[in-house]
Amino acid sequence: MLLQLRYALFPAALVLFAILGPFVLEPFDLVNLSAFSAMAIAALGLAFVWGTLGILNLGHSVFFGLGAYAYAMSVSNVGDSTIAVLIGTVLPVVFSLVLGYFLFFSRLGEVYLGVITLCVTLIFYSFMTSTADPWFHIGPVPLGGFNGITAVPSLNIPGEVQGFLSIEATFSICLVSLAGIYILLSFLRMSDAGRIMTAIRESELRSELLGYDIRLYKLVGFAISAAIAGLGGALYTAVMGFVSPNVFDLSQASQFVLWVIAGGLGTFVGPVVASFGFQLLSSQLGANTVFNTELIFGATIILFVLLAPQGLLPMILKLSNLRFPNGFGRLRRKEKPA
Repeated sequence: MLLQLRYALFPAALVLFAILGPFVLEPFDLVNLSAFSAMAIAALGLAFVWGTLGILNLGHSVFFGLGAYAYAMSVSNVGDSTIAVLIGTVLPVVFSLVLGYFLFFSRLGEVYLGVITLCVTLIFYSFMTSTADPWFHIGPVPLGGFNGITAVPSLNIPGEVQGFLSIEATFSICLVSLAGIYILLSFLRMSDAGRIMTAIRESELRSELLGYDIRLYKLVGFAISAAIAGLGGALYTAVMGFVSPNVFDLSQASQFVLWVIAGGLGTFVGPVVASFGFQLLSSQLGANTVFNTELIFGATIILFVLLAPQGLLPMILKLSNLRFPNGFGRLRRKEKPA
């Protein structure tokens, strides 16, 4: 009971912020925080598949980008953002099932899996940058090449194409979606399937000898991660109003990995906090014209990882005289020696 209550505190804080934020923040800040929330949702997808199943997907941005482009093309053709968000979530799942089948059922090692997923995101980036020709279009909407797709409609009331939601409502939806994904993944990790996935991460051979099909569990976890990233990509495009091939590039792919490492592998709170923190830092550095933004940002990440190699949340827990059993999920106080 105490454990469930502890898991509920963080999403409850997100929901409270989603309610109170529009009353205290400026519209510009609401838009930025909405985009940060969408990115944090995608980071949660990687935190789940990496922290629970041990699958390091260096091409997580592929699913994020597919969700972003699927939303942009769907809402521009259909008009209803609800259908577009659904398509933006389902399309990455379909692609992940195809890609994951060849990755996991051929029993590729972790190194090869990371290299292949990284190559996939590079292929998508190269392809999307070469679609500037008007021949590349879906319906009346061109892909736009390096410039991407602009003037993408934002979220609207389901069934009312012209009933666009306000900035405040979009902000609340993004925060509540982030809280919902957090709760869903927390319960999934505590379920029997989640425990089996954790066992597979600890020892694939032992899990297979116990009769579990580790290939199937990996494929399902991979697809869940893709769905979450796709949802994040769809919301991101809805908030920003445009999408470009940069959603597939290496910097985007590396950000998700860095947020999970910095926040704490095996946690869900840490990657979300790290996601918001680094995006806020990046936006502040971007507004500064005196210093080299990328240099400062890179040095900050290196120092952060060196000083807190286990991540932000485990470091805070260690400083608070708490321990992190097995490095995953459950937080308990240290028992005093008898």
